[in-house]
Amino acid sequence: MSSPDHAALARRYVELSNAHDLDRVIPMFDQFASYHSSQYGSFTGKQSIQEMMQGFFSGYPDVHWTVDAYTLETDNSVSFFFVMRATRAETGDRVERQGKERISFGEDGLITHIEVDVLSQ
Repeated sequence: MSSPDHAALARRYVELSNAHDLDRVIPMFDQFASYHSSQYGSFTGKQSIQEMMQGFFSGYPDVHWTVDAYTLETDNSVSFFFVMRATRAETGDRVERQGKERISFGEDGLITHIEVDVLSQ
């Protein structure tokens, strides 16, 4: 059995996130996945991650991430630097953040953990 192409999976995750397609993003997560953001806190389990993402996309309805390159960190994790641009729904203020994200995958290719570190705002 060949191992999943984790860089391609990470790229797909970002593409679907940019499309705000949670119906296709959420199935990419393992049932017991975890998500930690230096900005938004920690979430455990697919349902909790889905609820966080729904709230995030509601708060930033035009959010878009730009990623130049995906780096294989270990056999099961990929990292990338990103620029996030969005408009805050409540205020109409433009937001731009730079950060680093690391996505870890299980043997089945499902996301087991995401770590997001905002580096500048």
